[in-house]
Amino acid sequence: MAAAACAQPPHPVKLPQLLERDPYLAPFETDFQRRYSLFYNRLKNIEENEGGLGKFSKSYKTFGVNQFVDGGIYCKEWAPGAEAVFLTGDFNGWNPFSHPYKKMEYGKWELFIPPGQDGYPPVPHGSKLKVVIRVQNGELLYRISPWARYVVRDEDKVNYDWVHWNPPQSYIHKHPSPKRLKSLRIYESHVGIASPEGKVASYKNFTYNVLPRIKDLGYNCVQLMAIMEHAYYASFGYQVTSFFAASSRYGTPDDLKEMIDVAHSMGITVLLDVVHSHASKNSEDGLNKFDGTDSCFFHSGPKGTHQLWDSRLFDYANWEVLRFLLSNLRMWIEDYHFDGFRFDGVTSMLYHHHGIGTGFSGDYNEYFGLHVDEDALCYLMLANHMIKLLHPECITIAEDVSGMPALCRPVAEGGGGFDYRLAMAIPDKWIQIIKELKDEDWNMGNIVHTLTNRRYEEKYIAYAESHDQALVGDKTLAFRLMDAEMYTNMSVLSPLTPVIDRGIQLHKMIRLITHALGGESYLNFMGNEFGHPEWLDFPRKGNNESYHYARRQFNLTEDHLLRYRFLNAFDRDMNKLEEKYGWLASPPAYVSEKHESNKVIAFERAGLIFIFNFHPYQSYVDYRVGIEIPGKYKMLLDSDAEEYGGHRRLDHNTEYFSEEYPHNYRPNSLMVYIPSRVAIVLQNTDIPK
Repeated sequence: MAAAACAQPPHPVKLPQLLERDPYLAPFETDFQRRYSLFYNRLKNIEENEGGLGKFSKSYKTFGVNQFVDGGIYCKEWAPGAEAVFLTGDFNGWNPFSHPYKKMEYGKWELFIPPGQDGYPPVPHGSKLKVVIRVQNGELLYRISPWARYVVRDEDKVNYDWVHWNPPQSYIHKHPSPKRLKSLRIYESHVGIASPEGKVASYKNFTYNVLPRIKDLGYNCVQLMAIMEHAYYASFGYQVTSFFAASSRYGTPDDLKEMIDVAHSMGITVLLDVVHSHASKNSEDGLNKFDGTDSCFFHSGPKGTHQLWDSRLFDYANWEVLRFLLSNLRMWIEDYHFDGFRFDGVTSMLYHHHGIGTGFSGDYNEYFGLHVDEDALCYLMLANHMIKLLHPECITIAEDVSGMPALCRPVAEGGGGFDYRLAMAIPDKWIQIIKELKDEDWNMGNIVHTLTNRRYEEKYIAYAESHDQALVGDKTLAFRLMDAEMYTNMSVLSPLTPVIDRGIQLHKMIRLITHALGGESYLNFMGNEFGHPEWLDFPRKGNNESYHYARRQFNLTEDHLLRYRFLNAFDRDMNKLEEKYGWLASPPAYVSEKHESNKVIAFERAGLIFIFNFHPYQSYVDYRVGIEIPGKYKMLLDSDAEEYGGHRRLDHNTEYFSEEYPHNYRPNSLMVYIPSRVAIVLQNTDIPK
């Protein structure tokens, strides 16, 4: 492994290809060279001083508290501001001084506790521990190790306790990870809310009740939020307190391992929503002031605090911070068998201004210069390099709203090394359209531009909405479209009102056009596929600690008297169709029509024809659509079908024959009946499968 990493060339050898692909980046060639040099030198230093990136990133095996085969316990911490360090806990009757650490170089401390008689471990599994830090003024601080693998909170306590997790028999994974997917269909999930009941749901519930549902819906990837331990449940997992601990509020580490293993048995890839952009300000049960100083893992002073998030910001130039974060990624892959990561808050990491009060216009000067945090970018390059080197099947996704060029190009080109980036402009566009425009004023060209405006040869994850739009204070698409009528008129026994009819039809069309036109992957937040009727709000003081909105009412889709099942069925069949024809893995679509007055959009992708009529009331008989390949076409998907809550205006046995009649710059065309607010997908039956 070390030799492979050392073999990295000192210059980005493929940078000329990047500049040839996008000549507008040429003035910034020196920036790419400098960024790569920083990456190369850090990597080289790790190789020369730590015995290789492989060994360096496996530090979770030595830091914290780890048990040897003979039962002995080895403890190691980095606490540069400490005067002395001790280990205390149930094992020594909470004596704060009986087990002192020995001071090492560079602010590190170590302790070895020999095994008891017959090899019995001196720190039993399940016992509570604390690191005691004596700071310069003599004060004693009781801390949880930054490397703690399991922390729990008793109901009558405010803070979490560190529990030594070393069961006699850990969970053994039975199923291999799925092969790397060409088409990613991601189900964004939160374990705690994955139940209709008003409580914190468990890993076990997700394993046996939610994973089969995800599989049935045609999603092949689950992205798990709020797994890294976070003391404040309502933070949605984004205020992490223990980076190496799987959240205990849902169950044990072995329960999570089983959940991932079962997902793998179903062919489902599992991604972790990893938060390396910031950390909770908690000090009693978090990383903050671990050694009594305001620095340690973070920048000191104002630079080390995020103004909006009120959280701590990592010092990515620090050697031990790199060890901590790279080891954290490796632990989640190798211990839990996660198949990759969605990196949260990448925009905040990339810029010294953290994106606060900054709009990104697409001017390339916004992405280069002194306002870019190149230490953070270097960390992301190192992380992606390490993951590709040690686990090439793993996937990495960047949540970046700025549009940083080459973020999803290989490190060898001077890029960030990510596989995918989130197409964050798409949900914003749908909100703006629904909120501000009458249906007659929807701009087809603007919709197509937003869905297709992405960097050439960088992969994007398209989504109509994610967890962001489901949170309290915002509205899901279904709620924006149907609002209060969702509470009264979603029963099939009540008349189909204009508001519900419009909402159901547009909900399907928005999802299909986003899925088919918007990127190289697709994402949906749990429950939104069927138009979940309420927002998401975690228990907090402001709502009297209520769980009423911290749940997902999957039961609504199983009630045949409710219209939610129509949206659920459409989402499932849309995914199954992509699984069969693979448009996400195909080159971008060719859009032949975006007709403003007719409100029609037509495009070809993966050998299929997609036709959308967004007009609120105008249907078109014998509507001519330009196509590339002649032949006989049949209908594969019809949003107007009865099983999707449509009006059954189309005959699914109709055959569409092309004519050698050029239309919209396509050599051939065919005629279709396309009713109002309907989307159809056609396939050429003359082409061998």
